[in-house]
Amino acid sequence: MPYAVGLQAAASALLHAGFPTQFTLAIVIFLLIMHVISCFEQEQPDAPKTLPGHSLSAIHPFFRRRFDFLNWGFHATGQSVFQFHLLRLPTLKGVTSDLQNKARNIIYKRLATVQRNTSLSDLIPAILEDSRRIMEGWGSGGSFDPFEKVYELIFQTTVRSLTCSEIADDPTIVARLKVLYDKLDHGTTPATVLLPWLPTPAMLKKLWATKQIYDIVAHAIATREQSGVPQNDTLQMLLDSKDDKLIIVGFIMGLLIAGARATGTTASWLITFLGANPEWRAKALLEVQTLLSNYPLSQPTPNGSTSAHLATIPLEAWEAEMPVLDSLIRETLRIAQPHSAMRRNLGPDLYIENKRVPTGSYVIYPFSDVHLDPELYPDPWKFDPSRPVDTKTPFGYVGWGGGKTTCLGTRLAKLELKMVSSLFLLGFQHHIVDINGKVADVAPKPDWNDIHMCRPAKGSCYVKYEKLETQL
Repeated sequence: MPYAVGLQAAASALLHAGFPTQFTLAIVIFLLIMHVISCFEQEQPDAPKTLPGHSLSAIHPFFRRRFDFLNWGFHATGQSVFQFHLLRLPTLKGVTSDLQNKARNIIYKRLATVQRNTSLSDLIPAILEDSRRIMEGWGSGGSFDPFEKVYELIFQTTVRSLTCSEIADDPTIVARLKVLYDKLDHGTTPATVLLPWLPTPAMLKKLWATKQIYDIVAHAIATREQSGVPQNDTLQMLLDSKDDKLIIVGFIMGLLIAGARATGTTASWLITFLGANPEWRAKALLEVQTLLSNYPLSQPTPNGSTSAHLATIPLEAWEAEMPVLDSLIRETLRIAQPHSAMRRNLGPDLYIENKRVPTGSYVIYPFSDVHLDPELYPDPWKFDPSRPVDTKTPFGYVGWGGGKTTCLGTRLAKLELKMVSSLFLLGFQHHIVDINGKVADVAPKPDWNDIHMCRPAKGSCYVKYEKLETQL
């Protein structure tokens, strides 16, 4: 029986082969199985039209150029609803998707506590002091990449808001955390998402970075518990609530990156758009100056500090008396937040425009569907905060989410954005330049294929600034 002998010899050779050979063969066999399965799949009459080409061809563009990929899908199918496959495996999981419902509800409840009036009011001086310290470090003038420097600032204020003084008061630890979270972002590849069990170098780096973040947070918790000295911060609120340690660590680790990334992106673009639109910069500055005059100091601040004066303004004023900044933030979110909402259908099957979405499938909705729709927003790529608010079109604006799924950190994010931009406007004059220092006539176009920051082409956008005589 030569076949049996040949099979036995092949098996023996495989067992004695090195790990790279065994690993490569396993991947090849896996892909062949997936190919065979896909060949026997039949499209149901009520199913959305499938993208042309093999399902494997969708993996790279979905993860690397998602905006272009989804737009191509609508064009290629000619349909408003279409489908594609990613190895028949779950695609992306949210920060808390692996937690049980009870644990997830606790996290949501604690986030709501962080955003109560008293908690937010207590955060105002601390956020402004962090902002002052970092802006002072920028010196009297120069240029920087807003998607690095402004993001670093927001990372600090988010750490302040969602963690504890043991971490937020130590710039070295905060910088290390940012590096580790950057590694998590950069280490997210199609393989780490679709094949999380596969020990790729990227997955191993992500696991190591996650462990280091966990160690930092766990050490801060242990330090607080051992000291026995309560503090007025988020960690203390979590400890006082008697939450399980894993809940506390999960709250801090998950919400820190979610908050810093989203708010950091918006802040980076907000400063960029202000620098490229002098008329709106002037309007925003006037609004901040008016706010200061409406809430004069009862006694002088140390060294005439602007941040100390801003810290005396009540929360209600920050939230209700800044319509210009509200419109600026709204327009920034419309143009420069490249979100695609993804939700899994847990059952039963449902229909969207008469197309069946089976149980277990994911539905993806790109926010560009409305935010870049020229019928809703004429000349959609133009930054125009004076656009009227459309109250007639259902979900015509989803900058903070929509329906039952809205951003749970909206109040905190808006407060951070307003305070950071206010202090920057009062302390600096700025405009946008390219890598050669040439002043830009218009702001760079956001790249929606960058699913994290909508960051424009490298070298196309820098903030050139000059510190004013105002004492930060």
